[in-house]
Amino acid sequence: VQLQASGGGLVQAGGSLRLTCAPSGGDLSTYTMAWIRQPPGKEREVVAAIKWSSGNTGYGDSVKGRFTISRDYAKNAVYLQMDSLKPADTAVYYCAAGRSMYISASQFDYWGQGTQVTVSS
Repeated sequence: VQLQASGGGLVQAGGSLRLTCAPSGGDLSTYTMAWIRQPPGKEREVVAAIKWSSGNTGYGDSVKGRFTISRDYAKNAVYLQMDSLKPADTAVYYCAAGRSMYISASQFDYWGQGTQVTVSS
């Protein structure tokens, strides 16, 4: 499975961004897709995940109510809509695929190249 992430950039606090992940090269029906971020000098954390087959979602506490993960079968894409962004959301965001949403970031099997999100105050 290959993952291509895009959509990062620089935004002011309170603004919005949408990240896109384009998976290819594998059968996603058994996978959970996730957005994982790594802030400067900190550990990676799973911010949102979605089971490809059912659409069930899960969110990290720090982004609940502000971020929305979704997937589009027709376009074979996964999105992360990020609203009410805060400077603390500044990080490299990775698209990843794994066998469950109840696993740590390091347990995901496939990773994209990462896209930088910077939120200015």
